[in-house]
Parts: sequence; structure tokens; C-alpha cells
Amino acid sequence: MTSATAYIGLGSNLDHPREQIRAAFDELAGLPDTRVVSRSRLYRSAPVGHRPQPDFVNAVARLETELAPPGLLRALQQIERRHGRERPFPGAPRTLDLDLLLYGDAVIDSASLRVPHPRMHERAFVLRPLAEIAPGARVPGRGTAEQLLRGCATQDVEPIT
Repeated sequence: MTSATAYIGLGSNLDHPREQIRAAFDELAGLPDTRVVSRSRLYRSAPVGHRPQPDFVNAVARLETELAPPGLLRALQQIERRHGRERPFPGAPRTLDLDLLLYGDAVIDSASLRVPHPRMHERAFVLRPLAEIAPGARVPGRGTAEQLLRGCATQDVEPIT
């Protein structure tokens, strides 16, 4: 199988979020047939949806992987489970959230996986770290990370490292 470029969104707002994200970067690097090519700084953002809850720490990693999208998703979910991820309701606080944002130029819409990740094109907490490491990354049917980030200028996302 040939290698594909995948972008992973990382988020945490429970149990030492910075450490959760840093540990997840290391675990991504340990996935089979996968290497982390680059990773963004860490960013702080307010929660979207359910409130009140602590602010989030977010980041994005660029991977080169031979894992197919369903296998990569399963690997991401295993990492989340090791970090104690629970899903009591949509938008709930979380120890670790790993989202498969982009997988090459693939568009996938199945019961278990949607790529590009829904609503990523309108969320600065995804686009700002993505644009940091890959401003020209294309969100199929939407534009580049850099272009889309301009449409989210009113959303407050600040670097913390």
C-alpha cells in the first residue's frame, strides 16, 4: 500500500490537557506503518456547544501512514480509550479527542467515518493549528486551511506553547 498524508486534530480539556496532548503526539508516532511528519503548537480555545466546562487545548498532527482510513480511525479510538475517553453526550468534556480531519484528498461518508471531518471548515480551533503546519492543506470542496481560517477570524484561539 502507498503512504497517505493524514491530519489528526487533537483536543483535551480534562486531567492535565497539555500532558494529554503531548502524550498523544508520542502515541501517534508509535502507530504501525505511520510517522508523524509535523505537529502544531498547542492552542487554547473556549468550548463549543455544551457549557460550562474548561477551555480546550488543541493541536494538529500531520501523519504519513500506510493505514487505511478505517484502520487509522480504530487506532485513534484505541489511543482515546487508553486516555480514559468517555462519550456521555455530544460536546462533553474529554480527556482526549482524536479526530481524523483529512486523509489525502479522500471524501468518505460512512456510518462510522466522515472525512473531511464535519464542520472542521468553520472551526478556528482546528484550522489555526492546521494552517500553522500546512496552510495549503485542502479541505475537499471548501478550500485551503489558510483560506478557511480567514472565515473564522472572530473565534478566539490563542497559542500556549
